[in-house]
Amino acid sequence: MYHHSGNIAHPAAGSATGLLEPEARDPEALYFQRCTWCGTATYHRLLCPVCRGSELRTERSEGVGTVRHSTVVHRNTPAARNVSLIEMNEGFVVRGRVMGPPIGIHGGDRVRLATAQDPVRGEPVFQLVDEPYRAWS
Repeated sequence: MYHHSGNIAHPAAGSATGLLEPEARDPEALYFQRCTWCGTATYHRLLCPVCRGSELRTERSEGVGTVRHSTVVHRNTPAARNVSLIEMNEGFVVRGRVMGPPIGIHGGDRVRLATAQDPVRGEPVFQLVDEPYRAWS
């Protein structure tokens, strides 16, 4: 949010620095914040989780990450779905869904952003980058 004084736009009191106005964002991209003090990357925070700094700049993620944890959810949904924690290459973790059979998603799988906002749940959706090699026992 900005207020104008003459011909110069200044950040309004209390607004986060470096935030992109929603109109300037690509709706198919994933955005995160990086602390200007310590460089920590975080997702949807008001304060840095490391140094508690409030100066966070918004950056666009390249959309590639690794599944840290995945679980299958059967409640409040007509069909089973997965809920996964994805560690993005930039260093932040985001909760989302990975396309594919819910029981086929495992920690260590590499994923790429398919869409930044699922129309039903509003969370990012990812797809597997490679079919993972699994040793059959």
